[in-house]
Amino acid sequence: MSYSPSIYKFVEGSDEPVPLDMRVVQAVLSPYDVGDPDLTVLDDGRLQYWVRAADGSEAEIFVDRTGILVERPHSGPGVFAIVAELTARLTAVIFDPSQGTFFCGSEAHAHLPADMRQEAVLIDMTGEAIEAALIGRSTRN
Repeated sequence: MSYSPSIYKFVEGSDEPVPLDMRVVQAVLSPYDVGDPDLTVLDDGRLQYWVRAADGSEAEIFVDRTGILVERPHSGPGVFAIVAELTARLTAVIFDPSQGTFFCGSEAHAHLPADMRQEAVLIDMTGEAIEAALIGRSTRN
């Protein structure tokens, strides 16, 4: 299955995503980056990471000023745990385009615009919860 969830941060009910704290992004993703460090910053200023978790699960991640695209994350709680940590530390939300749904923790939920807040799904920011929300199952036995 090919899908690409995105991560956005909203503040005080604004309809527009706000700029991300790039120091947090780099702090969370850099330890897992297995790509060429010379290619982390793209010509257009976006950041690109190829992250690999300890369990071997991977995702290519593109970061611009206001959004993060998680390209084709592999099944496995490891890569989703990285996504969970990133989302939680940014107080952000995950958008699943295949379902048209926002997933978030309670702290980020409070900052969503009112119409999005009504439809967003509250989940724990754990790898297993995100994997279950995005692909409908958990790898946990």
